[in-house]
Amino acid sequence: MKSYERKQLLERIERESATVGADIPETITVQGEAFELQSFVFEMKRVDGVAPEDRERVQEAKRNLRRERLQRKQRLENEDISFEEGEALVGAIIGLDRALNALENLGPTDLEREAEAQAAADRKRWMNFLQQALGHDEDGPRTGL
Repeated sequence: MKSYERKQLLERIERESATVGADIPETITVQGEAFELQSFVFEMKRVDGVAPEDRERVQEAKRNLRRERLQRKQRLENEDISFEEGEALVGAIIGLDRALNALENLGPTDLEREAEAQAAADRKRWMNFLQQALGHDEDGPRTGL
C-alpha cells in the first residue's frame, strides 16, 4: 500500500461521521474468539437501560472492542498490507466504532434527540462534501500554487 493510501484510510476511521449509516458486524473475532457482536448490541439495546446484572458484560465488551479497534488501527498504521486489506480493516474498525457508540448510548431512547443528532450528522456530511467538491479545506480555498 502506498503511503497516501494509508493516510486516506486512517483519515476515514477518524471522521466523526464515519459510523453514520454503518452496520454493526454480525460476528467479529476479538482476542482470538468469535463474538456475536450484532446480537449482543441489539439484546442490550432492547431494554430500557442496562440491567445491573448486564453492566459488567457491557463494560467488558466495550473494553474488548476498544482493544480490538486499537490493534486493527495499529495494523493499518504499521504493517505492510495491501490496499484491499486496509479497506477491509477500515470497514471492520468503523463497524467496531458503530457498536461502541451503540453500547455507550444505552439507556432510554430519546427519539427527538436522535433525530436532531442524525440531522446534524447529515448537515456535517453535506458540508464536508461541498468543501471537497469546491476544492476547499479547513483553511480556505486550495490554489494550484
